[in-house]
Amino acid sequence: MEASVSKIRIVVADDHPVIRRGVCGILSEKEYFEVVAEASNALEVLAAVKEHKPDLLLLDVTMPDRTGLEVLKDLKILYPRLKVLILSIHPEDRYALRALKAGAAGYLTKDSAPEELVGAIERVLKGGRYVSQSIAEKLTDVAQGNLEGIALHELLSDREFEVLRLLGEGKSVSQIADELALSVKTVSTYRARICEKLRLESTADLIRYAVEYKIVD
Repeated sequence: MEASVSKIRIVVADDHPVIRRGVCGILSEKEYFEVVAEASNALEVLAAVKEHKPDLLLLDVTMPDRTGLEVLKDLKILYPRLKVLILSIHPEDRYALRALKAGAAGYLTKDSAPEELVGAIERVLKGGRYVSQSIAEKLTDVAQGNLEGIALHELLSDREFEVLRLLGEGKSVSQIADELALSVKTVSTYRARICEKLRLESTADLIRYAVEYKIVD
């Protein structure tokens, strides 16, 4: 009688049902993967991880109620040994460094081949990181305090970066306040801090910066 194979328990978190179905379909082709839960928002992610205690979480950066990076930070406090692989529509140079600093074990874009997704999961589960060489080098530089060649926006907090991204999309301070559930005064304070850190003077400057560095699509 053959010994049963211990399956790798995975939670798939993405706010798009089509993406979740596609990812689950890819994982189902491997008999040693088991999707134990799906989640479409931050609350569902936290509940799924608490209930199922997965080996790996596939997490999207963009969620409807909180950013994936905020959820990631909470999870790493609650479950420091949880492996998290970011699967995002955004290019690597926009969020990968920030995600790794927050505790992710890897970063993969949604246009990756199915084989690459499987390979990334396997590498992360073995204790490795899955990220491009250029991002890995940047992460090492930041850890060692060598900030030469690091874009100024990489030094923003996650919340400041999110405000910058929304400003880059042309949204007003009041619109951003509504979207992030913050006061207008708080968003204005963030905007002032961002200008200071990026050495810029106006909202127009911030929008140009966001476009130049591809912080917005």
